[in-house]
Amino acid sequence: MMNNYFIILASGQSKRFNSNQLKQFITYKNKALFEHSLDKAMNSKLFKKIILVVNEKKQIKKKYSKDVVIIKGGKERSDSSLIALKYIKKFKPSNVLIHDAARPNFTIKLLKRLIKSLQTNKASIPVISSKDSIKYKVKNQLFNLDKKNSYLTQTPQAFKFKDIYNLSIKQKKIIQDEATLFINNNFKIKFINGEILNDKITFKEDINNIKTFFGIGFDIHRLVKDKKLYLGGIKIPFHSGLKGHSDGDVILHSVIDSLLGAMRKKDIGTFFPDNRNKFKNIRSPKMLKPIVDILNRSNFYINNLDINLICEQPKVSKYRNKIINSLSDLLNLDKDLINLKGKTVEKLGLIGKEKAIACEVICSISQ
Repeated sequence: MMNNYFIILASGQSKRFNSNQLKQFITYKNKALFEHSLDKAMNSKLFKKIILVVNEKKQIKKKYSKDVVIIKGGKERSDSSLIALKYIKKFKPSNVLIHDAARPNFTIKLLKRLIKSLQTNKASIPVISSKDSIKYKVKNQLFNLDKKNSYLTQTPQAFKFKDIYNLSIKQKKIIQDEATLFINNNFKIKFINGEILNDKITFKEDINNIKTFFGIGFDIHRLVKDKKLYLGGIKIPFHSGLKGHSDGDVILHSVIDSLLGAMRKKDIGTFFPDNRNKFKNIRSPKMLKPIVDILNRSNFYINNLDINLICEQPKVSKYRNKIINSLSDLLNLDKDLINLKGKTVEKLGLIGKEKAIACEVICSISQ
């Protein structure tokens, strides 16, 4: 390990985040926002010490390893950065990386590339090109900036400690990032490719906390002679059909129950009680439709379905594509997101004697 230090700035006021809780402490992907940067820096094993700069040390309840030092920051970002640089001076660091806690999605690979770049450069900054056209205002005049020559700078920003320290202690004005110091003093900077996903979380809308839920469905029906067999919404040529208050379609019933389970909406019997005559012999696609409507109204979308059809006959392989196409139409779901497996029970029990068919389904939905 070289003599590298990592500073995480987590003492901002989150003025634009519009929340009662400071942005750096909100939960993002199941942990505090700043912890993503802290964990990555620790896991990288690239740093002798990690300095976490916060508003108040009391805010941090968790205990971290001895390589993590928590210090109190200043009024502005540049103040906090300087406080951290002054703190690590006694360790005689060679290199320092300075990072905004509001960027949780950088990779350890980026850390390695930045440190490698410091072997031949005094400052190394990750940048990406703008996706948008950029305008620049001077007094009342607008200018178009050439996207090819415009750079969006990211953090972590990597520096030879001595250079960034000497520039920081002389700095009087508020600066937005450490690269600004080098540019203002005509010091050479090495731009390296940043990462598209290394976005800064600035507004509440930037937190795209997708919630995912899982549901399980199961159904079994007896086979009876001279009844039509429906599986997955389609008629299958067979000597028997499934006995039930409706058409007995075990696949659609299991799909319905798995979706209701994932949405925490009880079960199929709550919506379609089998003691109500109006549901007698109802086709299962008609039962599925209102459930899909609830799913859509609640802004859920299906990630995937995995289905086990448990029977000796008919053979699933023969009808797999037809059933998947039918489910795809009924659910308005890409057929690549539906998997159908056939399972036999080695001639055991009612299913083994071809007197019943069962089905189980697991679904994943997100909001």
